[in-house]
Amino acid sequence: MMSSSSTPPVRILLVEDHAVFRQALALAFSMQPNFEVVGEAGSVAEARALLDGIDVGVFDLDLPDGSGATLIKELHERNRRAEVLVLTASVRETDHARAVEAGAAGLVHKSTPLNEIVEAVQRVGRGESLISRRELIDLVQLAGKQREQELATQQIIDRLTPRERDVLTALGEGLSDREIADRLFISKDTVHTHMVNMMGKLDVDSRMQALIFAVKSGLVTLE
Repeated sequence: MMSSSSTPPVRILLVEDHAVFRQALALAFSMQPNFEVVGEAGSVAEARALLDGIDVGVFDLDLPDGSGATLIKELHERNRRAEVLVLTASVRETDHARAVEAGAAGLVHKSTPLNEIVEAVQRVGRGESLISRRELIDLVQLAGKQREQELATQQIIDRLTPRERDVLTALGEGLSDREIADRLFISKDTVHTHMVNMMGKLDVDSRMQALIFAVKSGLVTLE
């Protein structure tokens, strides 16, 4: 709904992959005279074409093809005056930290009543931050620690040979030494050698610990 006053409405882009929730948000905003929903998207790819000319982005953090944090950075590269409110179902502080580090003015859980989400966007549109200075410092520090851990993990992963990665992947699939040997066309003794070398590089004492490392680092996905 366009504003009846001379003040232009706040132009909002909604990025949320759950269509029903997105439509409910759009309806709630349309009932406000100072808001105009100028775009809706359900993915990072769709949203990229809609970033120009908006005042406030209301972004889901967990999208099918990427993170809402990526969109925050891209939006600010195009328009540093735009603000972003992040909607998330995540309770992980590391997720919140990434969003704040990317430039989010605030985060609201998806279970929050619609009228409170509207109020939060009103505040963000006025240039207010929904995050206290203390919270901001804590979250930015947490994001920095997370990046350091990821860098250290990547450095360990980079030490693995392609064959050691193959063995680790097969281990994640639950294959026995004989099955790994058959898949890779090597002997069981060679599998054992790769396993020992791989565990040494990961600084773990058991295959289970190696598997836990691989799952946490994203090298292996358990079905």
